[in-house]
Amino acid sequence: MTDPTPAALLDDTSALIPEVFEVHGRSQPDKDAVICGPVRRNWGDFNANINRVANALGARGVGPGRQVAVLMGNSVEMLEVVFGVVKSGACVVPLSGLLTGEQLAMLIDDSDAVMLFASADFIDRLGAKLARCPKLWADGCISVFHEAPGWLPFERFAAGAGTGAPGARCDAGLPFNIIYSSGTTGLPKGIVQTHRARTHWAFSNAIELGIGEPSRALTTTALYSNGTWLVMLPALFSGGTCVVMPAFDPAEFLATVQRERISHTFMVPVQFAMVLARPEFDATDLSSLQSLLCAGSPLRREVKREVIARFGNKLTELYGFSEGFGAMLKPQQHAQRFDSVGRPVLGFEVRIVDDEGRELPPGAVGEIAGYGAGMMAGYHRRPEQTAALVWRDERGRSFIRSGDVGKVDEQGFITLVDRKKDMIISGGFNVFPADIEAVVGQHPEVLDVTVIGIPHDKWGESPLALVIRRPGADSAAETLMDWANGRLARHQRLAGLEFRDDFPRNALGKVLKRLLREPYWAATGRVI
Repeated sequence: MTDPTPAALLDDTSALIPEVFEVHGRSQPDKDAVICGPVRRNWGDFNANINRVANALGARGVGPGRQVAVLMGNSVEMLEVVFGVVKSGACVVPLSGLLTGEQLAMLIDDSDAVMLFASADFIDRLGAKLARCPKLWADGCISVFHEAPGWLPFERFAAGAGTGAPGARCDAGLPFNIIYSSGTTGLPKGIVQTHRARTHWAFSNAIELGIGEPSRALTTTALYSNGTWLVMLPALFSGGTCVVMPAFDPAEFLATVQRERISHTFMVPVQFAMVLARPEFDATDLSSLQSLLCAGSPLRREVKREVIARFGNKLTELYGFSEGFGAMLKPQQHAQRFDSVGRPVLGFEVRIVDDEGRELPPGAVGEIAGYGAGMMAGYHRRPEQTAALVWRDERGRSFIRSGDVGKVDEQGFITLVDRKKDMIISGGFNVFPADIEAVVGQHPEVLDVTVIGIPHDKWGESPLALVIRRPGADSAAETLMDWANGRLARHQRLAGLEFRDDFPRNALGKVLKRLLREPYWAATGRVI
């Protein structure tokens, strides 16, 4: 008989997030893990509460192969539920607080969730529409911070559940979560990410951003959003402290950074602009900040310059897509690569391809495709849509096509041109809204701007600028349009300019241009 091989004797190990949290709970039980408003949870209690949720789920038969949906606002308890689901071996489905009750019911059913955790506002929003979710188990609806008819209170759900490590074992290939893309009509697609992908997300961003055990990271956006996890997950993975804002307020952001000695934070462009506008900015002690991360959409050039000038050279910009790719522009790279979105994050590669799937050389403009350890496993129950994203390189590796237009230089720096679907074709010319937005945004009275394509009898479509003015601005729309058109190429010139009080946005502040385009195209019957 041959001797057993080492592979037969030892586990094929991975540093999976639930097991890492277990170690933090034992080794540093008294250290702050999560802070949200007045609630402070140390690592010992945080891990124990995660285990309690996992054990209560396990006792009901929830584990690998099952999905559990979570509808909760920012709180320590939400994170305990989210990671409790994951630690049970099940797949967690955090859903958007921006959706209607009907949309939420559609996604709960689409995800095949068998249990649902929800707080009061979500329970009220779902109402009778919960009947459209027949896959939910009896007694599978758990109310948190609230009692409602037909819902099992969390205290009863968790009663008697132990706080020791659950017996369930996670595997690197198991689904960790389903994140739904920010669709604005129809049904968004569920992005399935594995434990392996999420572990890569945690350690790669920790390395890139310098997050470690001493770090104190501040999240400013909704916890259900994938972008929020850019600093939340690395901070917790490293055994640091995550401070969660219950809701974003620019004055409270500054106060929290000073009070909690925040070292790392993530904000979207509109939040940066709001913080910079606060009168107490210059009097606030921000010396603890080591790294500022911006993602969701590009910072306008003048805002970016102000961030660097007033916060110090601490800004990292991230470009990426939830399906699995990221690139970062680091503080030391702004001077030479100001208009770039940086180079791929550790563990990723990028290619530029044309409409026929041919790889393009450095400097050529085409569709951005990414590959790496953080890629999704696929869209939930949508193999055809998953297959439509795939581009294979010369080695047969499956890159994900982004739908973004850009180019890569010889040193691997990516320049983002625009969203492919947002491109305007006017008189046969490709017009990129981002180029026009960069010009209009330079006007001193413009606080924010977005450009969309609208129907044009002669040219097919033409650019329309939608502008949010700064307080006190009084220029007429025609005046601003004339100013912009004097600085734009002929094929870029605006057909109109309109003022708006606000733009529809997703959880990360990205403008939902489809919603803005819809009224202009409704009569044409054209799909936009």
